[in-house]
Amino acid sequence: MSELLAPDVNRTDCPSRAILEHVTSRWAVLVLAALLERSYRFSELRRHVGGVSEKMLAQTLQALERDGFVHRDAKPVIPPRVDYSLTSTGRDVAEQVHALARWVESQVPTVQSAQSRYDAARP
Repeated sequence: MSELLAPDVNRTDCPSRAILEHVTSRWAVLVLAALLERSYRFSELRRHVGGVSEKMLAQTLQALERDGFVHRDAKPVIPPRVDYSLTSTGRDVAEQVHALARWVESQVPTVQSAQSRYDAARP
């Protein structure tokens, strides 16, 4: 009988790696942070998250929905209306990545200064 191993992100076969990749991708961080504010329709979310293509937004939302972080509410009306919101687990993870994103924003000058020093020291 095989023994189940506890999740360990450092193991190559750990399923947490795929989940981590989903929630920390460039677009997922921005989508999760936006959905912390409120639910969005697809087109609204695309406008809110500047630069994301329709294809990438659809793929990101699908991955987050599959992982149980995003709820997709398709209303049977004409024209079709689909709203996206966070599940309770999605809210938990969104708060974590939102905090990281805000920290990164606050550190831009420090990082840019470090990059300039690094680049200047290179031949």
